[in-house]
Amino acid sequence: MVADIPRLLEPALLETLLGSEPKSANLIIVDLCTDALYPHKHVPGAVHLQPGVLMAGTAPYPGKLPAMEQLENIIRYLGINADSHIVIYDDEGGGWAGRFAWTLDLLGFQNWSYLNGGIVAWIKEGFVTESQINQPVASDTQVSIANPEVLISSDKIISQLENANFAVWDARSPGEYSGNMVRSARGGHIPGAINIEWTELMDRQRNLRIREDSQEILDRAGLGREKSVTTHCQSHHRSGFTYMVARILGYKNISAYDGSWAEWGSLDQTPIERG
Repeated sequence: MVADIPRLLEPALLETLLGSEPKSANLIIVDLCTDALYPHKHVPGAVHLQPGVLMAGTAPYPGKLPAMEQLENIIRYLGINADSHIVIYDDEGGGWAGRFAWTLDLLGFQNWSYLNGGIVAWIKEGFVTESQINQPVASDTQVSIANPEVLISSDKIISQLENANFAVWDARSPGEYSGNMVRSARGGHIPGAINIEWTELMDRQRNLRIREDSQEILDRAGLGREKSVTTHCQSHHRSGFTYMVARILGYKNISAYDGSWAEWGSLDQTPIERG
């Protein structure tokens, strides 16, 4: 493990880490940008992971957790082991990076940091990029669901809806939340869910960094750290970001619903509110 790297990692500090000698073999930088961007510009030393592999990708709920074999292949390909510190970033403000953070938490690899603002901040602020394709050194790490509490099912959500200490953070757009935009068999939202669209916590004036007043926004909305919070979107991509924000803010009871609205809006037994 690489000591003293904050969960929320500013580009200037990562630059310092990259310039230090000797470089830590345990520092793994994972680029989750588009396949088109990585060959042209990425953080020096970063290895590319096509973000779609983080999802099962199969009908009817493509956002569900992949099979354990697929997850193990990802971890081994990237060379991750128990001593690794993983720096993650993407080119969209944190959705795919957050999905990977959630996956790492689920598998017990909790030594990760998010590059604040991702490649957008890195490039716009003039930090050095490279174009060479970096190949990771594979590991033989075995994986399992080490922290099942960060994954929640539709049945578990239903059982918690009357619990005043439980809150659902819906990261979708207001149109999806209200039911005016229908992307499953039914539209609307989980009863009592609180809608804060994922992009609301991105600071566009600071190159898509996480907003410094994110905790205040969540507190005002009723999503304080004292609550047990679960988050979702349509496929647990956008809610990857909201999960990650909660983790960075120090939430102790944060989970994500991988079935998300693709599943909830298609099941017969799931209650729905509109408006």
